[in-house]
Amino acid sequence: MQQTQQTAARREYDAASVARDIVDVAVDKKANDVTLLHIGMVTTLADFFVIATGTSERQLNALRSAIQDRMKESDIHLFHYEGVPSDGWILLDYGQVIVHLFAPEQRDYYDLERRWNEASTLLKIQ
Repeated sequence: MQQTQQTAARREYDAASVARDIVDVAVDKKANDVTLLHIGMVTTLADFFVIATGTSERQLNALRSAIQDRMKESDIHLFHYEGVPSDGWILLDYGQVIVHLFAPEQRDYYDLERRWNEASTLLKIQ
């Protein structure tokens, strides 16, 4: 019973704080064009998207690793991980917060900000 309560407590978190923490990590790792979208008003998929661009496979991998490390330190569970740096798109699903790490070409192609234009842009760091 105690383990079940601990697991449930671990999954409950302040999504806005987690999203801002992920933004901070991305900025610290010199990601380009970091955007925080509040999508919770237009979908039940998640509450926030954090979108960032890495200029090389090496940087995309460093961003992924740093975000995963910070979330692990904060005891935030990674539900799903998809993509590799050579694909140009890495997705990290933390439940209420979904992180999209793109190479520039894939970011332009998928243009998530346009596709989710009904969502509020809370932060955009060039």
